[in-house]
Amino acid sequence: MPNASQGLELENFLPYRLSVLAQMVSKSLHDLYAGPFRLTVTQWRVLAALGRFAPLTASDVGQRIVMDKVAVSRAVAGLMKRGLVERATDLNDRRRASLRLSARGRVMHARIVPIALAYEKRLCEALTDEQRRQFDSLAERLSARAKALCAGA
Repeated sequence: MPNASQGLELENFLPYRLSVLAQMVSKSLHDLYAGPFRLTVTQWRVLAALGRFAPLTASDVGQRIVMDKVAVSRAVAGLMKRGLVERATDLNDRRRASLRLSARGRVMHARIVPIALAYEKRLCEALTDEQRRQFDSLAERLSARAKALCAGA
């Protein structure tokens, strides 16, 4: 790790490297489902979150996929317009609405999941099983630390 007097070497700066890697992975996966399914990255993430955890409020979705309210709201609106997501008002609290995949949304989700899992498998072929376990452990540790730093710890 360079010290402060050496200056910032962007290509070796861990936050930058993680961001670039995340962008490359996200783009190459997006290329697999964007055309056939006409989904944006955010729409796919919303679909995936609802496919796994529904029912969720839009706020819950945003927390799960770590995206801001505006992006999630746009994605949900686009998915609802296409009939892929349904919204139901909470009978106990009319201000609260839960989201879930519609029948069409569940079919699309079921078609994309194998594509996503196959992509993950191909990507992880660059790692041995032990390296994958190490990566998972390190990613969890870095995520926990980043969360703590966001909270001001």
